[in-house]
Amino acid sequence: MPWPIRAAPFLLAGLAIAPAALADGQRDPGLRQVISEAISSSNCFEDKYDEIVWYALMQPRVERRLQQQPTDLRLGADLGAAAQRILHAVHCESNKHLMLRGRPQLVLALIDVESSFDPFAVSSAGAVGLMQVMPFWPRKLGLSTRDLLDVELNVRMGTSILAYYLDRERGDYRRALGRYNGSLGRRSYPDLVLGRLHSRWQN
Repeated sequence: MPWPIRAAPFLLAGLAIAPAALADGQRDPGLRQVISEAISSSNCFEDKYDEIVWYALMQPRVERRLQQQPTDLRLGADLGAAAQRILHAVHCESNKHLMLRGRPQLVLALIDVESSFDPFAVSSAGAVGLMQVMPFWPRKLGLSTRDLLDVELNVRMGTSILAYYLDRERGDYRRALGRYNGSLGRRSYPDLVLGRLHSRWQN
């Protein structure tokens, strides 16, 4: 299975395709309502202490990943601000879902594997952005494909999809990750994400 590499900036009329990890087909009928509700939600941090601790622990790690790929400046000239933008989205969106509450590091590990923190990554299946969301979702939800390049919206949709699969699989990380990636029943992708979780993103 092809793993993610960095994608060049692209125009949506002619996408530059990178062989990133293939996202799931994301065609489960129940996903439409889940994602529609997610993109209309705006809840975020409620506890200032949690926010401070989260950034203190995770910002240096995300900055290191951004330094390893050439698109950090597309998120802003300030590397720290770019890292904070991603971390804010990941923490806030994860905590909206019961199955991901308290587990935002799992989302970071998935982003690490799917896109290497490149918000412009495009997979060989056409999945876009940090969490490799399939391009048919914007059409279904009245958005444009370019919206998938937005850090916050991409993470919001991706976490909703992952939480949906976790709920469907009753908390089984391996099966949920397999569904997300379109590799249900094979261990390579879940093992890669969970290995990345333990080696890079656990406290």
